[in-house]
Amino acid sequence: MATASRVLGWLAALGLAGGLAMGFGVAPRETTQGFVQRIMYLHVPTAWVAYLAFGVVFVASIVYLARRTDAADRVAHASAEVGVVFTGLTIAAGSIWGKPTWGTWWTWDARLTSVAVLFVMYLGYLLLRGMIEEPERGARYAAVLGIIAALDVPLVHFSVYWWRTLHQPPSVMKPGAPTMPPVILATLLVNVVAFTLLYLYFVTKRVELLRREQEARLA
Repeated sequence: MATASRVLGWLAALGLAGGLAMGFGVAPRETTQGFVQRIMYLHVPTAWVAYLAFGVVFVASIVYLARRTDAADRVAHASAEVGVVFTGLTIAAGSIWGKPTWGTWWTWDARLTSVAVLFVMYLGYLLLRGMIEEPERGARYAAVLGIIAALDVPLVHFSVYWWRTLHQPPSVMKPGAPTMPPVILATLLVNVVAFTLLYLYFVTKRVELLRREQEARLA
């Protein structure tokens, strides 16, 4: 486990360095938005990782409720924590991008509102775990909330299609071919891979820490 975590850490570091170099040194300056468009190479990957993290919470929570395996609960717990961090980064990066583009840091349109709801629900998930002293009961209640909260992810993604919003529709995760120049797409995908590796590294480390905490309680 330690070796795998170390490898993931190095791969994530290399990926982030490569993504940074491509974002500032290879990808061209966007003609309409200018320099601020480069924040896309942070905003989109962190949003993708949040989707991934909460999808993992959804699956691991179902497995825990079905089999009561501690390993599944630890994965759900760790993935939720990392997902909350990346959702916060998504909101912060989006606000920085939105100010020069829309003229405001925040607006309560469908995409931003649904993301805020997602963020608050998973903060509640973590608070619920901390409030219940009995670990098994806390894990069971958290699993139910983790499944319910994950149902907001499709709402977040499709909100730009279902309602009129300031937020632009997806440029990559959409039907048909991506609508962006190949060099920008390549830069974005490198950063997506890098942040995915970073997510895997954080989850691996956190799962191991949760396992040791559980062993210490039992001892």
